[in-house]
Amino acid sequence: MTPPEVYRIGSGEPDKAGWDVRVVPNKYPITDIHEVIIHSPDDAKDIEELDLSQVTKLFTAYRDRYRANEANGQVMIFCNHGLAAGASLQHPHSQLVVVPNQINLDAVSMEPMNNIVEENNHYITYCPDFSQWPFEVWIAPKVKGKRFGEVTDEELPDLAGVVQDALRKIQKALVDPNQHGVQPGEHFVYNYYIYHGKNWFLRIIPRAVHRAGFELGTGLSVNVVDPTTAAELLRAVKIESK
Repeated sequence: MTPPEVYRIGSGEPDKAGWDVRVVPNKYPITDIHEVIIHSPDDAKDIEELDLSQVTKLFTAYRDRYRANEANGQVMIFCNHGLAAGASLQHPHSQLVVVPNQINLDAVSMEPMNNIVEENNHYITYCPDFSQWPFEVWIAPKVKGKRFGEVTDEELPDLAGVVQDALRKIQKALVDPNQHGVQPGEHFVYNYYIYHGKNWFLRIIPRAVHRAGFELGTGLSVNVVDPTTAAELLRAVKIESK
């Protein structure tokens, strides 16, 4: 039921079984180049539940598709997880959209690395001082000045690991009913995206609150969980390695 695939990781012939990650054109593109990146053959499990090896394959696909499209414009890779985050299909997937270079993207740039949650050989996970959402988490490479397409094969498992850890920590933290202003629940809803330009980062936005009249009327954000507190709580969350 999908358009012919443009990329796959795994065995088998194109458009046949055997794939681990596959990429197809979006049936309803918003730009000339708009792709759907299907996280795995499992129609229920997503990054926080998949094996780390599968998440590494997913981030390999992100990197490879970024490289394949970066000459065509500004490459935006993003994920909408859950209906309230804008997902229209149940099967876990991300999207890649190429925006023409002449269009100015109103995107936030790298924030200082304060309120650190975790780090490994190549990446730092932190809650920026100017977080707009409760438990907002950013993941950034330790080496600055690079684009996402420059991530090496050696760095990909580290990246997959910190993203998976961050999502699992946030999910656990949001279950706590004592978090002021945050609605706990069994459905974990979030967005993340990868910054398109130099000094790239990955930004995770848990959708545990709804924007209300003040935010919609002013364009300002009210964050009910201080980023310093969020970082402390996330550091305290214990998770088992996958």
